[in-house]
Amino acid sequence: MRVTRQRNRSRSEEATTGGHGPTRAARREWRTPLTPRAALVARLRAAGCVFAEEEALLLEAATGPEPLEAMVSRRTAGEPLEYILGWVEFCGRRLTVRPGVFVPRRRTEFLVSHAIALTLPGDVVLDLCCGCGAIGVAIGHAVDAVELHAADLGPAAVQCTRDNTAVLDAHVYQGDLFDPLPSSLRGRVNILAANVPYVPTDAIAEMPPEARDHEPHVTLDGGADGLDVVRRVARHASEWLAAAGHVLIETSERQAPIAAAIYADAGLSPLIAHSDDLSATIVIGAA
Repeated sequence: MRVTRQRNRSRSEEATTGGHGPTRAARREWRTPLTPRAALVARLRAAGCVFAEEEALLLEAATGPEPLEAMVSRRTAGEPLEYILGWVEFCGRRLTVRPGVFVPRRRTEFLVSHAIALTLPGDVVLDLCCGCGAIGVAIGHAVDAVELHAADLGPAAVQCTRDNTAVLDAHVYQGDLFDPLPSSLRGRVNILAANVPYVPTDAIAEMPPEARDHEPHVTLDGGADGLDVVRRVARHASEWLAAAGHVLIETSERQAPIAAAIYADAGLSPLIAHSDDLSATIVIGAA
């Protein structure tokens, strides 16, 4: 059962489609008393939760100290389910995620699949803008003996990544993009995976409330055209990549040709890949 099933759209696409209003079923006038489960499902549906039945099961099964009613109240107020549960499922693993940390979307598994295909045992992998460390964790468990590094600007994200990568002996840094990395990494990174923010600033207001009202805007806001951080990564990637290294980013399908041109201008050979199933688009740059 996936917690992120409702999060398959790109960040930019989330900003143009909005949320979901109350359903007809939630407004139906019941003639017989509802069971506790049915009443919970009805409340979640009325709040616009698309997968109300599955969310009800997850909330009822939650083992934390918070009472069920408090968790349901948080969810019906629009808080992301992942924050309430304290975990998110990504690439078949449960990862710790807390308020103040970007929640990884299922579509990013497409980037991970390409990164894994390019990674060799013993490679140096850098998960930039790592959030809870989802990309690095997935690569580290799929490929033997990788040397994993991760960085994020947010202290809550850094702590989540440290928790999630503890068994992988990862090196986790706090700071802006490449700034906190040790100089010893220059010219050694084989795989640079950067799930950077790429929502245009003006489009954040159009995103579903659970994203725009609860996730840090710094994890969403990509500037006027959504590609400001992509430009910064491309500008400096070659300094850190090893010979024949690769940098992978996620964008919207509309932004991908522009992102590819940015990479080409930075001396990288770009390739665009898209998944219809996951509504995911990535740009891969080869050194």
